[in-house]
Amino acid sequence: MKKTGFYIIKDKFFEDMPDPYLKGNKAGNRPHYYCFEDSSTGIYWVIPLSSRIDKYRRIMEKKEKAGKPCDILHIVKLDDSRESAFLIQDMFPITEEYIEREYTIAGNHLMLTSEHTVREIEQKARKVMGMLKRGIKFTPTQPNVMEILEKLAEYR
Repeated sequence: MKKTGFYIIKDKFFEDMPDPYLKGNKAGNRPHYYCFEDSSTGIYWVIPLSSRIDKYRRIMEKKEKAGKPCDILHIVKLDDSRESAFLIQDMFPITEEYIEREYTIAGNHLMLTSEHTVREIEQKARKVMGMLKRGIKFTPTQPNVMEILEKLAEYR
């Protein structure tokens, strides 16, 4: 897997990890952003994307108005010229065997090319991952990523 690349996840992952709050595959149309690899386990962390920009922009604005940082979401215009919301609070671990294929547009693997944006997202994701590992929940509909991480580690 290429870091900063977008991927489609196999349906089998969602069958093997039946968490009701995982952001599903949307019939193979939901790209997931490969953020980083946990070098101690060889497990990857991916962030689901959403095209519901207005919904997530309102959430971000509400947090910022309250004087709180918004590390759980990140909205950016990708190389396909569309804005996408990175749902950092819904990121989850995965192993390579659950990757269906690269997410492509006109045959080209979609990559996040802005180094500045890559750093911003990774910084937020590492902060959120630290909180997830301490059992902090951001939303009532948050997947149980620690349970998924344990299952993936068992398979290794």
